[in-house]
Amino acid sequence: MSDAIATAITAAAGLGGALLGSVLPQRFNARERAAEAEIADRRRSFEERREAYTAMNRASEQFHTLLKDALHRIRDGVYAEEDRTRLEDSRREYRDRYAAAQMIVPLRIMDASRELNKVLAEVDAAAKRIDRGLASDGESAERLLVEVKQAEPRLVAMRTLMREDLGIRD
Repeated sequence: MSDAIATAITAAAGLGGALLGSVLPQRFNARERAAEAEIADRRRSFEERREAYTAMNRASEQFHTLLKDALHRIRDGVYAEEDRTRLEDSRREYRDRYAAAQMIVPLRIMDASRELNKVLAEVDAAAKRIDRGLASDGESAERLLVEVKQAEPRLVAMRTLMREDLGIRD
């Protein structure tokens, strides 16, 4: 091989190395930024779900508790306007947390929440009827106190699914 050819090959290799030396770090940096962005997206999604779960759980527990309290007070004949207002505020908060979560959480969580809501909504509607003096046959605060207990295992099931989705294992 002549010196000219060797020089040309060396120059080509040097040029190729220089080009690769500038392109490869750029590609590596782009991949690294994409990986970091994906990690940040997953973290943000996790935090959104965790916040939605916390709010849903808190609102569900609060509504359930105030509904039971209202039934006790209705039964005892001491249900007052203040109690109605607290229960209504809790109902709205519960509904708002559920609505906010619909676009964030997986369907299995929403299904569990709907199962809970079915019990709470039925008991709540019956409690309102009793409070207004429009109870259906057999509706009483005592019977509703028994029915509202059906919400407790549904609360636990929903919370368990939420914890599992967040990766919390007991």
